[in-house]
Amino acid sequence: MKEKLIKNIKTALTVILIIVLVGFCFKLFNIKELLNEAENKTFDLRQQIISKYKTPNKDIVILSVDDPSYEYIVSTYGAWPLPRDFWAKLSDRMEKVNPKAIVFDLLFVQNFKAFGNTDKYLSDVINSNKNIYVSMNFDNQNQEVRKPIDLPSSLETTVEGNKKLLLNAPTINYTNVRSILPELMRGTDNIGFINISRDQDGVIRSNLPLFVYKNKIYKHLTLLVGLDILNLNSNKLNIKGDTVYLSKERKIPLDKDGKCYLNWYGTLGTFKYIPLYKVDKAINENDISFLKENFKDKIVYIGTTTTSLSDVKSTPLSQRYPGVEIHATFLNNILDNNFIKKTPLAIDFCVSVFLIILTALIVIRSKFVSYSIISTVLIAVLYSLLTVLLMHSFNLWIALIMPVVSIVASITISYAIKYIVTSRDYEHTYKLAVTDGLTDMYNHRYFQEQMKQNIENSKRYNTPFSLIMVDIDFFKKFNDTYGHQSGDAVLRQVATTIKKNIRSTDIPCRYGGEEMSVILTNTKKEEAAIVAQKICEAVREREFELATGDWTHVTISLGVATMPENGSDAQELIEYADKCLYVAKENGRNQVVSEI
Repeated sequence: MKEKLIKNIKTALTVILIIVLVGFCFKLFNIKELLNEAENKTFDLRQQIISKYKTPNKDIVILSVDDPSYEYIVSTYGAWPLPRDFWAKLSDRMEKVNPKAIVFDLLFVQNFKAFGNTDKYLSDVINSNKNIYVSMNFDNQNQEVRKPIDLPSSLETTVEGNKKLLLNAPTINYTNVRSILPELMRGTDNIGFINISRDQDGVIRSNLPLFVYKNKIYKHLTLLVGLDILNLNSNKLNIKGDTVYLSKERKIPLDKDGKCYLNWYGTLGTFKYIPLYKVDKAINENDISFLKENFKDKIVYIGTTTTSLSDVKSTPLSQRYPGVEIHATFLNNILDNNFIKKTPLAIDFCVSVFLIILTALIVIRSKFVSYSIISTVLIAVLYSLLTVLLMHSFNLWIALIMPVVSIVASITISYAIKYIVTSRDYEHTYKLAVTDGLTDMYNHRYFQEQMKQNIENSKRYNTPFSLIMVDIDFFKKFNDTYGHQSGDAVLRQVATTIKKNIRSTDIPCRYGGEEMSVILTNTKKEEAAIVAQKICEAVREREFELATGDWTHVTISLGVATMPENGSDAQELIEYADKCLYVAKENGRNQVVSEI
């Protein structure tokens, strides 16, 4: 029971150490940004997988200024941008077939006086139709270049709840704005803003539903369109925590920067494209059936898709994705109530800790390395699949990179710790197996192993080694007089004295009873005799403490043998050293004999 408790405590301490080391590595190498970039790439990969199972809204179409249309415009009307009466006429004719909405992803930012009164014509058409929406754009232009204007109060949005989330998000706070035609500013409330936000790698994964300008809140153009399409209140929104509630059921989760992450429905051309040149021809030919087929009851986004007009972005599913189609994707998310919710860092950390613990336990408990590796790889794969499933079924973006890196770090550190612990356990067990418990010298078995090894080395490399045999004089009488406990105490102290007077490379052993030995590696007879004499004198001069607390003196006798002159194997060397020891005892003890 006690051993099991100690084992569990060791396991717990190992897991805690692994968690601390993983966290330290994360901080030490400052890999937060690298992890964020890698995590974004996994978002892209997951979106590429799950987008195959999504169906874009068929009511959203894009009236596209594509490459053929741009060439048509230049050859027919002379240049880009087109005169305002073109857009006025286009909007007026499209209204005849009752689209749900016409959304201009184009900025009408200056007067075209060279074309007469076309600005007024366009403004009149837009202002008279409540389902036509136009764009504006915030920026941070120097106020000496452009003086910030006050926007109409009708464009503002009242926000209840956690308004601080928006006010404290620098990404959506702007200091200036590009104005559009004054007639539009005065005549319609269907004006929204089309700023976008890129991640550090230049990829657009999110959008900005709301903006802050002069401490007032304004809506993204597409959010305005979506609220109107859904017949929801577009002038009052509620923010609870990090979520914008459009209604009780519909919501847009935000991150700390005020961004919402989009579900992407496909690559370039997800939504139906109707080239502008075909529409212009249909209007000129009064082809009402073409207009009805493409625009009746549709939400029509009008924007550029040609690369020559520089409105092409990079998204998780495509390197060439027109800005107008990003807005269409944003609208599709609003209509489907389908935004991605990114889990907080605290949850990602807890998941990582759980996986670290699970991996560490598998490694610690497993007897086979292959089983541990296969198990942890399986955990990483299953967790990766789980993140895809959560994004697909629950629109939940849970971290993938940090947990997987944690798994790899955990198995690496676990095996490092396990190796260290195992090595220490092995060393401890080995020491117990080869060490005499009383004297802390090597035992007889180890003595035999080392004798065999030194003999082999001596023969192979033609080098000498010596053996000293030691016996405590009159030890049987000493035990009878002072008792075995005092005898054991003297044995320990003699062993300590011997170890202090030899080299670290020499091997002190308890041969048996009161007899001890020292194997002196790479040592000639003369050198061995000097060492033996040094030991003999050290023991003779020392006082030994008995178990009773009294002090006494003892002496030892020593015999020396050297290979190759005194023998060619262990038995011969031991016999020669024993004979020398016998002679020492016969000649009065307390001396060294190396020759007989």
